[in-house]
Amino acid sequence: MIGIICALRIEVDGLKALMEDAVVTEKAGLQFYSGTIYGKDVALLECGRGKVNAAVGTQIMIDLFHPDVIINSGVAGSLVKNLLIGDIVISSDCVEHDINCTALEEPKGQIWFTGEKRIDIPADKAVCDKLAACCDSLGATVTVGRIASGDLFVVYRRQRELIAMEFNALCCEMEGGAVGHVCYMNKVPFAILRSISDDFKFNKPENYEEFSQLAADRTVRALKRFIQTD
Repeated sequence: MIGIICALRIEVDGLKALMEDAVVTEKAGLQFYSGTIYGKDVALLECGRGKVNAAVGTQIMIDLFHPDVIINSGVAGSLVKNLLIGDIVISSDCVEHDINCTALEEPKGQIWFTGEKRIDIPADKAVCDKLAACCDSLGATVTVGRIASGDLFVVYRRQRELIAMEFNALCCEMEGGAVGHVCYMNKVPFAILRSISDDFKFNKPENYEEFSQLAADRTVRALKRFIQTD
């Protein structure tokens, strides 16, 4: 089964419309849609904004549906000048830029696991390569690299530059790092697929509202292709 966790309703609705024999399962105030798309078993979730919502939804999806892979999809803000509106970023790995225990002389972004500390959470390379191929076949501009997540809607240029500098990340958003974090703990392969909705030129909240539909349409097309070729 393919698990897909989206930040936006417009993405879930775009895939839900293709789902056959859909079953709705409610848990913790979330609605999970499971059924088949192009003959493949798929579970869908709109998790809501932010890392906690994403983490809760990811763990429930794993517990209820036991997916073979989870893809987190949505829009993102560019952290580098050459990533423009509508471009696609696929995660090589992800970080949580808002974890900060530097007062305890720990590096920014360091996550504590039982018996391990690390900053980066590696995505599944085979899944990322397949997503990249799907995006290429649709004519999208695709870059594979690090995605930074945090409970902050990043607007100001200086904020973008600092996150890019500190973590060597390509784009920022609010859910992918939490999805990756939970998948890593559960040993479930994952990948993050993001389309740029605001860049260094268009970086105000109203720009996000204007371009998020365009960006979401691109990730939905990529997900459809991924499911078809799975």
